[in-house]
Amino acid sequence: MSLIAHLQQIRDFRTQPRYPLWVVLLLVIMGTMSNCLGYRALEDFVERHQKVLLELMELPHKQLPSYSTIRRVMVRIDFQALTQAFNAWATEVFAVSSSEQVAMDGKSIKASVKDYDNAYQDFIRVVSAFSVQQGVVVGLQAMNNRGGSEIVTVQSLMDVLQLKGVCFSMDALHTQKKTYSKSLIVAMTT
Repeated sequence: MSLIAHLQQIRDFRTQPRYPLWVVLLLVIMGTMSNCLGYRALEDFVERHQKVLLELMELPHKQLPSYSTIRRVMVRIDFQALTQAFNAWATEVFAVSSSEQVAMDGKSIKASVKDYDNAYQDFIRVVSAFSVQQGVVVGLQAMNNRGGSEIVTVQSLMDVLQLKGVCFSMDALHTQKKTYSKSLIVAMTT
């Protein structure tokens, strides 16, 4: 199944959308892969490639979503559904072979900060599994800063990916005792 087909399975929370949700999400993914990391940068990416993208996506519109549409979608998107769709697609497309190196790290999403004035701010973090040899992200998992820890999220992502014989590289944060179950350690070393 294509990335578009996976993105089409995500429920659209908008009541009267001008563009299908998958279009906005695909533009965000493509822009992010092109190192466009903010809303304005994504808007520039869309404007720069608008003609070609409209032809390739066979959309009935004369233009693609604007900065404000992209921002509104990203502020309200269900990150769990988005990461599940991405992981399903990445698992189908990018097979990680044994002895590959997979780097795992968590990053905060700047635009997701809530409670700016509190000492302990609430924001969304995304933990990614990056295949060093292939140069692609093979798995994602979102977490809420207040609702979980990166250690638990990395463990969960490893369970979802079920990678055997892979060399994982992680932050020193993950070197704590009893971080991983014995079955996972055996699976990682075989």
